[in-house]
Amino acid sequence: MSMNINELVKYCDQLLQVGSFRDYCPNGLQVEGRSRISRILTGVTASQALLDVAVEWQADLVLVHHGYFWKGESQVVTGIKQRRLKTLLQHDINLVAYHLPLDAHPTLGNNARLAELLGFEVEGPLEPGSAPAIGNVGRLPQSLSLQALEQRISHVLGRSPQVISGGSHDIRTVAWCTGAAERMIEHALAQGADAYISGEISEPVVHIAREAGIHYIGAGHHATERYGVQALGEHLAEQFGLEHRFVDIDNPV
Repeated sequence: MSMNINELVKYCDQLLQVGSFRDYCPNGLQVEGRSRISRILTGVTASQALLDVAVEWQADLVLVHHGYFWKGESQVVTGIKQRRLKTLLQHDINLVAYHLPLDAHPTLGNNARLAELLGFEVEGPLEPGSAPAIGNVGRLPQSLSLQALEQRISHVLGRSPQVISGGSHDIRTVAWCTGAAERMIEHALAQGADAYISGEISEPVVHIAREAGIHYIGAGHHATERYGVQALGEHLAEQFGLEHRFVDIDNPV
């Protein structure tokens, strides 16, 4: 089976409600390749390593969470950017990226998939009144110690998280937002969460967690955002009869 790239992008744009977001990069088709696609390669970031796999596998489309053309980056096409774009254009491969829309989707999104994998019951948005919601607040079916939650995260994500203890309390209410959302700990505090999970950590967040009495878990930017793009690729393959392959390019951050 194959389909037109523009039809696929239109479907994804509507599915992910792209028009509802003000993002830091263009969402949707970023680099145009061949018009008909049958093979979709998904990954977190459109790195050269992922593109090399796409060429080898003869993919028609590379679908990622982290694409190109971020606000504030240099506009010149040299060095790494030149080599990446040359690879796509030489091999007629489409590049499609969805950033915030893929974080927020209620079933396919990074935050929704992370909650399902970790056994969290979603109760609401991390920022009440903010639409669309990026992060979430929820509950564990039963209270866990910080050590027990750390062990669960380590087992599910396959890496040891960075943990900052906010005290001796167990965890029942938890808030989370994947990627580089460590400063949204303030919203977790406002929601009365016992713990907050994101991908990265910055120096000030350590002190906020300790002084405010909330556990902070930095579970990895890459590790927390592997699941949305994979779920979207699987959905498209099932919906349109396309081939799909997810490739996890290791990243310790």
